[in-house]
Amino acid sequence: MADSARAKNDNSKMESPSVSPLSGREKPQQSPGSRSRYQVSAPGHCFRKVTLTKPTFCHSCSDFIWGLIGFICEVCNFMCHEKCLKTVRTVCSCMAPTLVRVPVAHCFGPAGQKKRLCCVCRKHLEGNTAVRCEVCELHAHSDCAAFSCGDCRLCHQDGSQDFDSFPHHWREGNIPSGARCEVCRRTCGSSDVLAGMRCEWCGITTHAACYLIVPPECGLGRLRNMLLLPACVRICSRNFSKMHCYRISESCQNELDNLEELDRPTKECQPATTPDSGKQVLRVFDGDDAVKRSHFRLVSIPRMTKNEEVVESALRAFYIPDDPLDYELQDNDQQALHSDDVVNRNGTPDNKAIFKENVPEAWLLRAKPQETEVLKIYAGWLKVIVAYISISKNSTVDSVIKEVLTQLGRQDEDPSSFNLVEVYMGSKQVQRQVITGQELLLDKLQEIRKISLRQMNQTRFYIVESRNQVVQVNLLVERLPVQLSKEEYADLLQEHLAMKSHLVTITHVYGNQGAVVLQISCFSEAERIYMLAKDTSVSNQQLTSLVLPEIMHNKLPKGDSPLLVFVNPKSGELKGRELLYGFRKLLNPHQVFDMTNGGPLSGLHMFREVPRFRVLVCGGDGTVSWVLGVLEDIRHKLVCPEPPIGIVPLGTGNDLARILRWGAGYSGEDLHHILVSVDEAEEVQIDRWTILLDAQEITDDGKENCFLEPPKIVQMNNYFGLGIDAELSLDFHHARQEEPGKFNSRFHNKGVYLKAGLQKLSHTRNLHKDLKLQVDKQDIELPSIEGLIFLNIPSWGSGADLWGSEGDSRYGKPRIDDGMLEVVGVTGVVHMGQVQSGMRSGIRLAQGNYVRITVTKPIPVQVDGEPWIQAPGHIIISAAGPKVRMLRKSKHKQKQQCASLKEGRSESPSSSDGGH
Repeated sequence: MADSARAKNDNSKMESPSVSPLSGREKPQQSPGSRSRYQVSAPGHCFRKVTLTKPTFCHSCSDFIWGLIGFICEVCNFMCHEKCLKTVRTVCSCMAPTLVRVPVAHCFGPAGQKKRLCCVCRKHLEGNTAVRCEVCELHAHSDCAAFSCGDCRLCHQDGSQDFDSFPHHWREGNIPSGARCEVCRRTCGSSDVLAGMRCEWCGITTHAACYLIVPPECGLGRLRNMLLLPACVRICSRNFSKMHCYRISESCQNELDNLEELDRPTKECQPATTPDSGKQVLRVFDGDDAVKRSHFRLVSIPRMTKNEEVVESALRAFYIPDDPLDYELQDNDQQALHSDDVVNRNGTPDNKAIFKENVPEAWLLRAKPQETEVLKIYAGWLKVIVAYISISKNSTVDSVIKEVLTQLGRQDEDPSSFNLVEVYMGSKQVQRQVITGQELLLDKLQEIRKISLRQMNQTRFYIVESRNQVVQVNLLVERLPVQLSKEEYADLLQEHLAMKSHLVTITHVYGNQGAVVLQISCFSEAERIYMLAKDTSVSNQQLTSLVLPEIMHNKLPKGDSPLLVFVNPKSGELKGRELLYGFRKLLNPHQVFDMTNGGPLSGLHMFREVPRFRVLVCGGDGTVSWVLGVLEDIRHKLVCPEPPIGIVPLGTGNDLARILRWGAGYSGEDLHHILVSVDEAEEVQIDRWTILLDAQEITDDGKENCFLEPPKIVQMNNYFGLGIDAELSLDFHHARQEEPGKFNSRFHNKGVYLKAGLQKLSHTRNLHKDLKLQVDKQDIELPSIEGLIFLNIPSWGSGADLWGSEGDSRYGKPRIDDGMLEVVGVTGVVHMGQVQSGMRSGIRLAQGNYVRITVTKPIPVQVDGEPWIQAPGHIIISAAGPKVRMLRKSKHKQKQQCASLKEGRSESPSSSDGGH
C-alpha cells in the first residue's frame, strides 16, 4: 500500500506479522493455511476465530473476554470479542503509514523500568531488548522499531513549514488502567492490553471507537500556558538527527546501538528444518538492501504449503498490506515459484507432496511487474482538502506535476515553481529527496521496491512549492577559554575548526562562560563544525557543541509563560533520566535541557528574547546554585532578566526546596501534578549573597604580609560554613570523587555523612582561636566552637532548624528576604547531631548584612554544600544585587498532594513514565 498502490488492490486484505521483526530468536511466523477469515471496517486487519486458553482482554473495549472464543488479527495480534468485531476502529499496524499527517522521525532510547506493550506487535515488552521514543509514547521491541513509521510528535517548524491549525496527536495504548474516556466517561485504559487512545499534547484519553468523535483541534490541555508551542519554534535540521535537535545525550544512542547489535540476527541462528514438528523455517529478505545487510525475517511453513500461502506469510512478516498475488518468492538464483507450486513438492511418481530436503533456506520477496499501477501524490503541504491525487501512467516528473496541479485547480500556476519530493517515513530518520524533472516516476517506484519492499511501504511522494529557503543553523560552542573578546574567539575557532568566514558568523559571546553562538548559512558547514567541535580540545578542554532552535517570540500567545526545564540526570538516585523522559513528553522537548549536556547556558540563551518565562530546576542545591550563577552572569542579555524559579528536589539535603515547600526529595510523584503546582505557585523573593575570599598571609599580630592566591568570588544562596561542618562536607566530597557510582541514593549519602561524623567525634579544632569575626563592623567575641555557619534560609543539613524557633529580643525573626544573615556556632559533631534530631539548636552569635572574617590558618569552608580548603586571609560577605525570584508551592496544593499520597490513589494519565 504505502503511497504507491495498485488500482486493483485498494480493497484487498492487508497483512503483516505477529512477532517482532529481524530477530532470529523470536518464534517464526506461521503459515495462514486455509483458516477462515473475518472482515472488519478497520483497514488492514485479518481476523480469525481462536479458542482462548488463558484470561484475555479485548483490545477494543478493554473488557475481559468471557468464554472460550475470541478473534485475533493474524497481522498485529489485535484481540477482540465477537460483539466488538464489527465496531473495531483501530487500524492494523501495517496501515500506520497511512495515518501520518506530517512525517517526523522518532528518537529511540532504552526503555524504562515500567511495564509497557509494543505499539507494533501489541505484545508485552520483556527483558532488555525494548526501546521507547524519548519524545512521544511509542514503545516497541528493539526489532519491532524498524517496522514503525515516522509518526512522532511535530515539535517545531522545519524550514518552510507553516501551521494554520494544531490537531490532536493520538497514540494507542500504554494508558493507566484508571483513565476515563473523554467522550463516554467509561474506563478506557488497561495495563494488560494495548487499548485506548491518548493525545500526546493535551493528554485526553478515549476509547478507540470514541476518539473519532473528538473535535480535531487540540486545546493543549491544562499545561497550555506553560508549553512552548511548536509554531513558535524554528530549526533548520536537514543534516541533523532528532537526537541532535533535542540535545538528547549520546549515551542513550550508545545504549540503543548496543541493543541493536545484540538483536541482529546471525546466519546460523535457527536451523532450516525442524523434523520433529514437520515444519521448515525460511529466511525471507524484502530486497537487495536486506540481502546486503543480512536482515531477514523467519517464516515457518508446514510440509504442504503453496507458494502463494508462503508469500502471504512473508508479506505479513514485513508488515506489507498488499495482495499476495502481486508478489513472488525467488531463490538465490532469482528463479520464481509459480502460484500453483507446492513449495515442498518432491516430484515423486505418485505426485505426493512430501518434505523436500533441498529447498533453499533463503528467499527473496519480489513484486511482480504490473501493466498499470496507481501512484499517490500527496498535497497535504499545500493546505488543500484533497489528501492525494492518483496517477496511473508512467509519466515524467514534469508531466506529473502539471497533471496534479490541474486536478487541484491550480493549472494557471507555473509548474516550474513546484517540486516533487520523495519522502521516506522511516521510524529513525525521515529522508527527503527532490526528484529530477525527466525521471519516470513509476520506474522510480520499481527501483525502491527492488531495494526494499518495507521502504516502499513507508515512502510517499509530495508536491511542494519550491522556495528559496534561507539556511540558518545556530550552534552553541562551549568550554572555550574564558574572558576573550569576539575577535579572539573568532581567531581561536578559525585555528581549530577552520571555519569558513563567509558562511559562519559569531552572533553572541558569553565570555564569563567561555562560550559563543555561531550562525551558519550552509548545512554541510554546520554539520562539519558540529562534529569537529566534539572531537576538538582547546587548552586541554574538550569542546561541546549543541544545535539550538530559534524561538519566534513574536508568535508566542499573549499571557503565556513557557517553562524552561533544567534536569540534572546524575542527581536524586539517578531518577533524573526518568524526569527528562517525562518532561519531554508532557512539554515540548525543546524546552527541556539536560544539565550534563551543555549546562544552563543553552536554555537561557534560547529563551533570551521570550518576554515572560519561568524556570524549573530538577536537582540538588548545587544544581540550583549553578543555574542561578549562570543566570546572574547573563541577566543583562535577557528580555526577562529575573524569571521565577521552581525546584524539583533531587539532591541529598534539598534545604532550599524544603523552605519553598517543594519537599524533602522527589520520590516518583506524578509529573503532571508537579507542573500544575509550578503553574499555581506563588512568587517570593530570596536574598543572594556575594562572598569575597581574599587569601593573604596573616601574621600573629593580624597584619597582612603577602598574597597567597588571587581573590575568589562566589555566590551563596543557602548557607556558608567554616570548620567542622565544612570538614564533613569535604570528606563526603572526596569519598564521592573516589567512587561516584555508589552515590546514587539519599540513604547511602547520609550514611557516608554519618560515618564521617563518627570519625570526627574526638576531633578538636578550637575554631575561635583561628579566626576573627566582624558583623556590621562590630567585633563578635566567639565562644569555644568547632564550626561557624552563616544562614540565609531557615533550613540546614537536610532540614534542621539551626537558628531555632525560640524568641529572642536581641534578634529579629529570620526571613528569606530580610537582607540579613544569621550567624550560628556549633561545638562539634555531637552538637550537630543533636540539632539534626531536633533536641537542640545552634549557638546564636549575631545577625547582620555585612560580615568580615579574618582567618589565620588554612580552614575547610563550604558554600551551599560545595567544600574546599581556604587559605588564610580575609572573607567578606555582602548582599549581591537584586533578590532572586523563586516559586513557592501553595499550601493548598501541598495538602492536596499529601492527601493523595496517603490515600494511595492510582496513577493519573500523566503519571506513567512522566507521560500525559
